[in-house]
Amino acid sequence: MTSSELWTRATAERYDAEEAERSSAAALGPALAFLTELAGDGRALEFAIGTGRVGVPLRERGVPVVGIELSEPMAAVLRRKVDEETLPVVIGDMATTVVPGGFTLVYLVYNTITNLLTQDEQVECFRNAARHLEPGGRFVIELGVPPLRLLPPGQVAVPFDVSERHLGFDTFDLAEQILVSHHFTRDDDGRYRRGNSRHRYAWPAELDLMARIAGLEHERRVADWGGTPFTQDSAKHISVWRKPA
Repeated sequence: MTSSELWTRATAERYDAEEAERSSAAALGPALAFLTELAGDGRALEFAIGTGRVGVPLRERGVPVVGIELSEPMAAVLRRKVDEETLPVVIGDMATTVVPGGFTLVYLVYNTITNLLTQDEQVECFRNAARHLEPGGRFVIELGVPPLRLLPPGQVAVPFDVSERHLGFDTFDLAEQILVSHHFTRDDDGRYRRGNSRHRYAWPAELDLMARIAGLEHERRVADWGGTPFTQDSAKHISVWRKPA
């Protein structure tokens, strides 16, 4: 067990509905094309596969996918969509759990590496990716850039969503490199539901060093799945590291 907070059954049951916009064919298309190209003729391993938002449609594109997932309720929702033979899922943490066979692609999307709350665990996640990769295989991470440039002196909170049904903001512990995402969500009955989750944010350069420790080489970094160049103003990045052949 790592320091990742477990997704509960109630959260798992709501997840697909709350992420419906990001799960549409239009929203997922560029990510699926990106991952399909990197997987080539090999297999893909998704760390923290969740309810299969990415893994299931990637499998439908013909890429053999295996998943690792810490939350049994999240994996149970995935299992309603696809059987174990078609998309195997191992219950365990992404920093230490090992599954059989080699992979041409290991990927970790939607900021999920930040669920590991220590630097040591994040390094172990890179090592675990390298452990599963065949020579020449790639490890891909999708991660937001910490919005610390938006913090004036003395302020520790940054809003990331202000809409009719949802208010979201992050608070930062700059010394410990921890952020807490706070959510106030209006349900259909008009009442608001409060939730929060802890994350350890990391900079692109820090991830490159973790990759080097794991024996991986930085290959490229872009601002989105469509390949927009990454700049100092980019809000997120898609980073690719390669295991030497």
